[in-house]
Amino acid sequence: MEKKPIIEGMLLAAGEEGLTARELGEVLELSTKEVRTLIEDLQMEWKASGRGMQIVRVADAYQLTTLAEHAPYLSKMASSSQRAQMSRAALETLAIIAYRQPITRMEIEEVRGVKCDKTIQSLVRKGLIRDVGRAEGLGRPILYGTSKSFLEYFGLSHLQELPEPDSLFEWAEWEHEREALYQRLGVGREQEVLLDTTHTPDEEA
Repeated sequence: MEKKPIIEGMLLAAGEEGLTARELGEVLELSTKEVRTLIEDLQMEWKASGRGMQIVRVADAYQLTTLAEHAPYLSKMASSSQRAQMSRAALETLAIIAYRQPITRMEIEEVRGVKCDKTIQSLVRKGLIRDVGRAEGLGRPILYGTSKSFLEYFGLSHLQELPEPDSLFEWAEWEHEREALYQRLGVGREQEVLLDTTHTPDEEA
């Protein structure tokens, strides 16, 4: 089976954390050198065909990213009024990050019980969360934390003003307590946050 499409799919699934040549090689049963050669071929092929995506190497990990020259269009998309609406999944993910930061994507997914790639990317685009470092361990995954814009969005001066977690954040009971979370964050009162009940594929249990 052709390995290049598999690499593309794996990098897409890995999101912002990316994958190292060794991690790719373990799955594909290829050497690190073979993986790097295939990625170099992909990089040249994509550039020659004028693709809107590229494969870049950040530290030891390969990631899929957009092109720098497309930034004005992506910024316009992110700032549009329709994109500014926040879904129920985004609120849940944002609350988990706020109370448990710094936290990795995998840890967030363990709490929510669903894939969160798209939701996290949406929160990053909105400027509500940010990359605050790298965790130790395999792949050095990205650690996420809230931003200054998060405080401004919810009218907080600092994180200490967040409601006490108490029994609401007994994480094993998350699904049973989600409505209480929205009340704690003021949803439906002072914040004009729209709860979108339409789930994207990575928001399904």
